[in-house]
Amino acid sequence: MKKNMFSSVKGRVMFIWRIPFFPVLFLLNFIFGLSMSFFVPFSSLFGIDEVGMSNIAFGIFMTLMALGGVSISSFIAKRSDTSISRKKLLIVTTLTGVLGYTLFAFLRNYYALAFTAFFLLGATAASVPQLWAYARDNLRENKIPSSETPFIMNVFRMFFALSWTVGPALGAWLLLTVGFEGLFLLVAAGHFLAFLTIVFLLKDVAKQNITGRDTLSVRRWIVKSHIFANLAAALLLSAATSIHMLNMPQFVTKVLNGSEMDVGYIFSVPPIFEVPMMIAVGVWATRIDNALLVKIGYILAFTYFLLLGLVTEPWQIYPLQILGAAHISITAGLAISYFQDFIPDAPGTATTLYMNITSIGSTVGYLLFGLISEFTSYENIINVYTFFAGVGFLLLAFFGKEKLKSSSSKAKVQEL
Repeated sequence: MKKNMFSSVKGRVMFIWRIPFFPVLFLLNFIFGLSMSFFVPFSSLFGIDEVGMSNIAFGIFMTLMALGGVSISSFIAKRSDTSISRKKLLIVTTLTGVLGYTLFAFLRNYYALAFTAFFLLGATAASVPQLWAYARDNLRENKIPSSETPFIMNVFRMFFALSWTVGPALGAWLLLTVGFEGLFLLVAAGHFLAFLTIVFLLKDVAKQNITGRDTLSVRRWIVKSHIFANLAAALLLSAATSIHMLNMPQFVTKVLNGSEMDVGYIFSVPPIFEVPMMIAVGVWATRIDNALLVKIGYILAFTYFLLLGLVTEPWQIYPLQILGAAHISITAGLAISYFQDFIPDAPGTATTLYMNITSIGSTVGYLLFGLISEFTSYENIINVYTFFAGVGFLLLAFFGKEKLKSSSSKAKVQEL
């Protein structure tokens, strides 16, 4: 039985690998993930310890970066679903990444860094949603059955997670050997490699024909109660995750008396387990209601954060990271295809809507981290984002399902 299941999964993975351009997309996803894993785990150490920002100033700085990502990627998304090719947009956004992270390597002035973060790295933030929308368009162009999309996109997301299995630990080692200057130059080099890959190995793919501009109206979708509840839950979990990401390095080094390498190892543990978990979740997603799986992911996040508040030594976090990997495998692995199903005619808009709401959640998280950490300990901050994850689960449980009674009754009337 186990052998047959392994053969089945292996066969499906090889099927994905043979889809035109997907090996290239896997490589790009890995590069973007690796670049992000070099920066995100150490961002609070960079802002607070390297640049010398206060906690509040750092929160505002990260907020500006998130706002730049939301506003610029929204602008890009509408054009990607209508006129401009995704390949050209990916070229532009990777180049802004090269320039932005190169400047981060040398700038230490707060205002110059904030300007760079908003405009250059804000534009770079559009790379991932555009890459994922490109992947969805590529599946449609190659006539891949829609029933296979959740599994394929989860495997696609797996390559992003795979980069995090080595990225944070490698980033911590680089930080200790070449400092932030060398670390950011390597991130810039990663975006340049992505630029060359896109230019020479990708082609433009046909986009889904959109019947009207109303499809692209974000307001039209947000007012739907079940979508609003899902977006609110995603915002809360994103805020919780963002506070957690910024708080963890400070919590480990200043409360638990750990080192930067401890931070690197802690962030590297979850992706090791995420890779097989995402494959399993992808298989389950073809057989189980995705909404149920997402709810399970939220309750796992709540449990993970709750237990994290009880640790007293850095090593105690390591086994908890398996639980963290489980919730990420579900909530992050299914999120894109889950939200793209809400607006199947405009995958770029759907992907960016999800990315933007999580960016807004990150913005809230950044601000709250900066404000709360000025008045309480890094240990107490864990209670805040534990509460956020719990409320997010309750929103999904009670309001996250679309009510189809009215539509079904209409169908019955038409039948009569």
